[in-house]
Amino acid sequence: MNIGQRIKARREELGISAEDLGQKIGKAKTTIYRYELGLIEKMPTSVLEAIAAALQTSPAYLMGWTENKSLSSWQAQNFDNISPVQTQRVPMLGEIACGKPIWANEDRESYVQAGVNIKADFCLIARGDSMIGARIHDGDIVFCRSQNMVENGEIAAVIIGDEATLKRVYYYPDKQKLVLQAENPKYEPFVYVGSELDEINIIGKAVAFQSDVI
Repeated sequence: MNIGQRIKARREELGISAEDLGQKIGKAKTTIYRYELGLIEKMPTSVLEAIAAALQTSPAYLMGWTENKSLSSWQAQNFDNISPVQTQRVPMLGEIACGKPIWANEDRESYVQAGVNIKADFCLIARGDSMIGARIHDGDIVFCRSQNMVENGEIAAVIIGDEATLKRVYYYPDKQKLVLQAENPKYEPFVYVGSELDEINIIGKAVAFQSDVI
């Protein structure tokens, strides 16, 4: 069986509906069905771990690495480099551009599972390739801590009017100048001066990102 078939079989074995499983991991039941049907090829590690915990089994069983469904048996092996992952739900605010600014859709009904070590207030989906030098690629989930100012050189989620972008921030108060710098040499920096700064709002500092396993 593939991973989707194992998820479905284990869910049905425990008498858990797709809707109940979705609620446990912060996903819609349609997303659970898509995982089970193999319509979503790349499953984030955090989602796999959350599904395994909800189904009282191990990620190894769902991946087909073992036929032992017991979570306790997997944990009892006590691998030196494997530790249980505690997760939290982080609100998803929509998409943010890694390139030209795009409209940010604030959707607080969606959540993403993340490790409790990530101190974030919200997250966004990165779009574009302007931050690849910081290892942030199209489709990555970027976790942010809410704050309206960052240190020079830090990466922030920035609202420009009613659009949003993810960039390194450099602010020069003596010159009333703000520079939003990409991490890709093909993109020129965005520069704002004087009254243009009234249209700029920093909404959070990027503290972590999550990529799919390829």
